[in-house]
Amino acid sequence: MAGAVVITRPLAQARPLAARVAALGRAVEVLPLLEIAPLQDQSALLNALARLPDYALVAFVSPNAIDAAFAHIRQWPPAVTLAVLGEGSRAALAAHGITPAQARIVSPADAAHSDSEHLLQTLDLDALRGKPVLLVRGESGRELMADGLRAAGALVDVVPAYRRAVPELTPALAATLRRLLAQRNDWVITSSEALRGLCGLLHQMDLQTAGAMQHNSVVAMQQQHLIVPHARIAETANNLGFSQLTLTGSGDERLLAALQSCL
Repeated sequence: MAGAVVITRPLAQARPLAARVAALGRAVEVLPLLEIAPLQDQSALLNALARLPDYALVAFVSPNAIDAAFAHIRQWPPAVTLAVLGEGSRAALAAHGITPAQARIVSPADAAHSDSEHLLQTLDLDALRGKPVLLVRGESGRELMADGLRAAGALVDVVPAYRRAVPELTPALAATLRRLLAQRNDWVITSSEALRGLCGLLHQMDLQTAGAMQHNSVVAMQQQHLIVPHARIAETANNLGFSQLTLTGSGDERLLAALQSCL
């Protein structure tokens, strides 16, 4: 009998996928491994958004970046191109009323490879030489996108729009993790940062119980089956000692197809 599907995305992105997984007849556990919160100081974001019409391109690194920015955007300047990584970000734009009918939206040509590397390959970098570009992302993140745009001669402004944090290890979270590790489940992991955070939480659990009984929660987690959308996350998982991996490519349709094959 198949175990549960553990969806580890931030809560706002986890719920729609959870509903689709439940429609397959699978038990679902929503376990956000990253909490998303607005920045206390949003001045840099607001200043950049006030100059939106000045940019040739605005790139968003995630649906969270889109949601955080569009909380302050009344109307998108139609002449400004948007760049996003994948289907989730296109859906987030559509939720804010931005579709290809309203603006030019660029994303990787191959939906199975929705990452910064492939977005850079898709963009007309020559046309951006000397042009102002805005990159909206979390408080921390990979520099590859900004570095690639700057190397092409674009004038890049990088602004943080939100912060990510691994949740605190509360007694309730520890109990949930122990329960999930007691059986084999399918874990949907869509962030290397979230996977590293999970391993950190499990180490904390083991340290807290070391005086009473011996546990090795990380080893137990390594026996679980991970479903990941990107080769970069699969590489992180392999480096952390995980071997039971399914690499799907980007998009919820591919994740759902992988889950159906696990039945």
